[in-house]
Amino acid sequence: MTTALDQLKQYTTVVADTGNFQQLGEFKPQDATTNPSLILKAVQNDAYKPLLEKTVKEHASKPMGQIIDQLLIAFGKEILKIVPGRVSTEVDARLSFDIKGSIAKGHDIIKLYEDSGIDRKRILVKLASTWEGIRAMEVLQKEGIHCNMTLLFSTAQAAAAADAGAQLISPFVGRIYDWYKKSAGADWDEVKMGGANDPGVQSVRKIYAYYKKFGYKTEVMGASFRTINQITELAGCDLLTISPDLLKKLAESNDKVERKLSPEAVANDPVSKIDIDESSFRFLVNDDAMATEKLAEGIRAFAADAVKLEKLIEALK
Repeated sequence: MTTALDQLKQYTTVVADTGNFQQLGEFKPQDATTNPSLILKAVQNDAYKPLLEKTVKEHASKPMGQIIDQLLIAFGKEILKIVPGRVSTEVDARLSFDIKGSIAKGHDIIKLYEDSGIDRKRILVKLASTWEGIRAMEVLQKEGIHCNMTLLFSTAQAAAAADAGAQLISPFVGRIYDWYKKSAGADWDEVKMGGANDPGVQSVRKIYAYYKKFGYKTEVMGASFRTINQITELAGCDLLTISPDLLKKLAESNDKVERKLSPEAVANDPVSKIDIDESSFRFLVNDDAMATEKLAEGIRAFAADAVKLEKLIEALK
């Protein structure tokens, strides 16, 4: 019988969400995504310590930021030996409100890949979906550097990113789900709020419908999944980036997977055009408690893991 993973691949481009490149061959994803937390987790694994130690040794005399960049690119290069498509490499979250710094870091990332003989078309530079991150992305996209807008929790962020020409966005399904479940507390009903009613699933569906209705070319890649059900409810989304644990469960399942998203399926979804400028963006994100809290929380967490990674590197110098 056809596995759930193979069925999903008929409707959606499957992406692996991991820094553990040794697991990639098993699931044959098209692309792969990384972030500071995934890289931190990977370098603490004995299998990847040699890569960390080699990178630090070769670049020990350079500033810490450059060593981090070299490590990210080292992982990205290994991933690109396995996946046929693209890898996403993230800009330091501490630059989330720094337009010039984010642009400079995007240039650094692309140069390191190109100096290694890798075409920039295979790289997605990941930026936080702040107003400043979106403005940096707009500049990079015009230069032919494709960007993946991450930490995205609202249609306002998605609309601003598409208006600015993002190649791809990554709305965070699981983190949205987490917020609503925690907010509801004892009143949370997993049966009623699961499946198609899952708030994270609904958010991605709304964004997908918005892009299809208004003709945006920006790719939608659902991310940050907690359950198989969240994934299968978004079958048909442009891309889905999935952790190795959930990829394994999909590969071991023979449950039927039906297409849930398509331009035709969302044609009658009630979505209205959003006119976005800086003030309206800031108000709409601020007016959405979930988006505001999860965006801030995500930036803090990625920044904290970047600091932890720096401490590991410092100990090896």
